[in-house]
Amino acid sequence: MGVMLQAFYWDCPLIEACENKWWAKINSRIPALQQVGFTALWLPPVSKAASCRSMGYDPYDYYDLGEIDQKGGKATWFGSREDLIDLIKTAHSHGMQVYADMVFNHNCGGDAEEENPIDSKTRWTKFRPGSGQFNRDWSYFHPSLYEQWDDALFGEMPDLCHRNPIVYTELIKYAQWLLEAIEFDGFRYDMVKGYGGWMVRAIQELRAIRDGKVFKPYGVGECWDNDRTIEDWLNEANAWSDNPAGAFDFPLRERLCSLCDSIGFSLRNLALEPGQLLHDRPEQAVTFVENHDISRDRPIIHDKLLAYAYILTHEGYPCVFWQDYYNWNLAQESTNNGIAALVRIHEKYAGGAARILYLDDDLYIMQRDGNGTQCGLVLVLNNRGNWNGTWVQTSWGNRHLCPEAWWSGNDTGNPEDRWTNESGWTQLWAPPRGYAVYVPQ
Repeated sequence: MGVMLQAFYWDCPLIEACENKWWAKINSRIPALQQVGFTALWLPPVSKAASCRSMGYDPYDYYDLGEIDQKGGKATWFGSREDLIDLIKTAHSHGMQVYADMVFNHNCGGDAEEENPIDSKTRWTKFRPGSGQFNRDWSYFHPSLYEQWDDALFGEMPDLCHRNPIVYTELIKYAQWLLEAIEFDGFRYDMVKGYGGWMVRAIQELRAIRDGKVFKPYGVGECWDNDRTIEDWLNEANAWSDNPAGAFDFPLRERLCSLCDSIGFSLRNLALEPGQLLHDRPEQAVTFVENHDISRDRPIIHDKLLAYAYILTHEGYPCVFWQDYYNWNLAQESTNNGIAALVRIHEKYAGGAARILYLDDDLYIMQRDGNGTQCGLVLVLNNRGNWNGTWVQTSWGNRHLCPEAWWSGNDTGNPEDRWTNESGWTQLWAPPRGYAVYVPQ
């Protein structure tokens, strides 16, 4: 399914001294990212927010992508509209998709306060954006004539009422504009617990036209909750849909956090079993290790490459975090010991269903049998402080298995090549507190 890169983190333009130049920075990295094997970029919210120095999660003018002088400046914190268009064109020329971060649960930065006659409370709900598009007043927000409230608020920001036919129509129009005029390929839906899944379904069922061809947008929802809540949201958002959205696998991320940071974590907890989206709905699971929110709330501190080895060898649609790849130097592009090697392996070998060959507290061995052009792989995860391995029966008889990626926190040794016998049996090893990925030759 490819590998997505979350191409931002919180306050990245400020931290990396490229305010108004973040789009250009991403653009310059696209050729190298494509060569490694990345297939898609997830961008932060692209519209003008309540401040021009904002991450965009407080949207004000949906149609100002950095060309109107309002809210303190012309460009967004990430750059100009022209820079954004150039980025998308470069990505497309390198065969990569680009996803927009859709934030439409709430708005911010209203131009005037109004009294809502339904509850007689005053809020900043009068919006007259410089683009002249999607003007709003109190009737566009909760409480509304169409709905008193929906599932969740976001702080004190006015909460859009999607059951208002005008709001619904405007958001559909906006999504289609992003797909056709700006040429995004899909969406990451922010805070989906804040509104009905039917709103996402309506956008996912759009048929956009580009260069005379019809296409369906990709979609993934941020349902930051337990597996049951995510399952319920997917059922609602995808009911009768011919273009179902996926969801981020937060329950799996919790297990991966424990794998990396908890002493005594048993690898049995990584078993492919109910309770993880990766097990229950692998075709809709977007797996990840870190993102812009969770990295501030509960970041993984130790041995993060163990988690990346897991998501980049298993099923699902893996998402790599920019800060991990670049800032924390986990890419290691010219070696076999980092995220880049795992991305290459994912794209070249990670086909077929995952099945566990061996599992105990300290050793986890999983095989992908392969399909099509991807010939499969075996992942060996080792939780001990010394080299660890065992005999397993693979599905490949009389084959040479070559280690293509490996890492250990305290041992620089390389795993050795292995050969299976006619029945597929071989002995596979991984370095101390590390992993090894073997592929058939």
